[in-house]
Amino acid sequence: MRTLLSRLDRRTFHLIATREWPGAQRVLPRLTRSADHGLLWFGLAAGAVALGGRPARRAALRGVASLAVASATVNTLGKRSVRRQRPLLDAVPVIRQLTRQPFTSSFPSGHAASAAAFTTGVFFENKWWGLALAPVAVSVAFSRIYTGVHYPGDVLAGAALGAGAAFAVRGLVPTRAQLAPPARPRAEAPALPGGRGLVVVANPGSGQRTGQRPDRAAEVHAVLPEAEVVVCDGSEQLPLDEALEAAAERARELGGALGVVGGDGTVNAAATVAVRHGLPLAVLPGGTANHFAYDLGIESFAEAARAVQSGEAVAVDLARFRTGPHREGRYFLNTFSVGVYPELVRIREHWAGRIGAWPAGVLAAWEVLRSAEPMSVRIGGERRSVWLLFVGNCQYRGLGFAPVRRHDLADGVLDVRVVHGGRLARTRLLAAALMGTPRRSPVLGEARLPRLRIGGLGETAAVAYDGEVAMSGGELTLEKEREALTVYRLLPD
Repeated sequence: MRTLLSRLDRRTFHLIATREWPGAQRVLPRLTRSADHGLLWFGLAAGAVALGGRPARRAALRGVASLAVASATVNTLGKRSVRRQRPLLDAVPVIRQLTRQPFTSSFPSGHAASAAAFTTGVFFENKWWGLALAPVAVSVAFSRIYTGVHYPGDVLAGAALGAGAAFAVRGLVPTRAQLAPPARPRAEAPALPGGRGLVVVANPGSGQRTGQRPDRAAEVHAVLPEAEVVVCDGSEQLPLDEALEAAAERARELGGALGVVGGDGTVNAAATVAVRHGLPLAVLPGGTANHFAYDLGIESFAEAARAVQSGEAVAVDLARFRTGPHREGRYFLNTFSVGVYPELVRIREHWAGRIGAWPAGVLAAWEVLRSAEPMSVRIGGERRSVWLLFVGNCQYRGLGFAPVRRHDLADGVLDVRVVHGGRLARTRLLAAALMGTPRRSPVLGEARLPRLRIGGLGETAAVAYDGEVAMSGGELTLEKEREALTVYRLLPD
């Protein structure tokens, strides 16, 4: 069998080498050279990171990670295990042959492995982008036979290895589709074809770092042409809270829903009004980070529009902090923090897009702990010295002191994390971050609770929640409200 396969492999190579392929002479040798050392794929990834949005960056990162695993496997195991000589070039026209011939083992093809790994990795994030890259990957793989540097069997083995590397990466780091927030508990919400009955309050200033502001009304009408849009920038002429109250009253008259375009602070305000009026909320991500929308599984206006028109919705938890049992308090959708956590997140987000989430988290921890001083608070009635206290609405994933994402928005718990002060606390926490084991550090404390009491903050101490800052009021009680908010979201098939 081995002899038969080898003979078939050589015969197929000879047929390809001796056949005339119209137009290939100008394209394939250049294409194969552009893919040397993965440069073609790294260039595509860099372009996606620079010009694309969050989904494109995620696809590029997965593609590069898959390529790296495939390349390492080919060079350390594949080529050393099977030392196969390169094909003889007698049958290959000189004009096709590469100027610099490779000298490593022919089996398997590293170019084919890289092409398959990158394309498969991108496909796992977005099937249409992966299918668009497939002809390029196939051309790169075929170019290795066309130029005479690999047998067809080398290319097929390399492609299989590359696809396997992408599957391995997906097993270690699941895709967004695999980790989308659970569809339960489903909630009743009206289907609004074309957005009829949806009243949207848009904050055009959210997420904009330049002087230009987008036409939020036009963006909403592009996906929901019959929705009513109120553009509000929080000015004295139309304050955000008044705009949301008026929009909620109008939505109740229409028997529809309340919508919001903005960042997490704007969405927080809209959620508070939606709960008070008993309305479902449609979140159209229009801020810088859009943590709640992304954790919900909504990454674009189009996704939000499809959920609104189909009436697909879920019930999610809210968290509230207040100064007394009879006070109304304030809701938070994402996070509540005391101490230096807001500054840590700001530094991490600033660098994450340039150097990656893990290095950015380490850098942020170093910068914050280097300049910060611990504060004294009472947590659950016990006095503690802490640098920061983080409380998430539902459990977060990620670095222990800088969590980044939730996978379930209705788990009924507060995610409490405390970075303690004390002797050598800075050094011990940074060492744990560098080793990737912050949860094992004694400096970091974690708990999952339905309720938490915080005291000893002082009347003028500041707390941060969903990008907003407020005075603490001394004694605080944080608690969960299970499945309090109905939000439109596409449900899995």
